[in-house]
Amino acid sequence: MALKYSKQRAMIKDFLQGRKDHPTAEVVYNNIREIYPKISLGTVYRNLVLLSDIGEIARLRVGDGYEHFDADTSEHNHFVCSKCGRVIDLEMDDIGSIDKVAARNFPGKIDGHKIYFYGICEDCLKENSDD
Repeated sequence: MALKYSKQRAMIKDFLQGRKDHPTAEVVYNNIREIYPKISLGTVYRNLVLLSDIGEIARLRVGDGYEHFDADTSEHNHFVCSKCGRVIDLEMDDIGSIDKVAARNFPGKIDGHKIYFYGICEDCLKENSDD
């Protein structure tokens, strides 16, 4: 079944395409609302979930109590700053072989993984060094 075109969904997807900061639904809503003032937070959230469910965007749960959204659905890892909360794409060598390492002593079947790296981002480190 083909998904019916939705102006709101197209705007949400376009908004995410140009971003690297993995915004929450509220951030997406606040930005979309400037262009489309009648849109509701519920509409934005439902469309974000739908887009993630059909694989057009990624939904990230990094442990901060919020869902973050990413237009980049390719396999890649993320860094989460424990000071400011930013979620940043990590450029690194492929670690896909970690599934094989994990499977060595696991009697079930491993289909994939999600890994988040945590620490302090460059901006927060610079802030601390200015004290």
